[in-house]
Amino acid sequence: MARLTLNVDENVVARAKRHAACHGISVSALVERFLALLPESDVHPDEGLPPILARLRRELRGVAVTPSTYRSYLKRKYR
Repeated sequence: MARLTLNVDENVVARAKRHAACHGISVSALVERFLALLPESDVHPDEGLPPILARLRRELRGVAVTPSTYRSYLKRKYR
């Protein structure tokens, strides 16, 4: 078994400990279960999307998408 050191906010740790205790498991088991949900392959999230959707996702990454931000994006794109 491998060891892993994490830096986690103390409030999150407290919640994790309470949750784990309520379910009769350790925090390590809780983290392991969560990490086991990650996909086996390192497939990029845009892989398999139509090119236009992949480009839109890349251009809007990190932007709080609201109707007004989307309209601004379209105005810039179609000038």
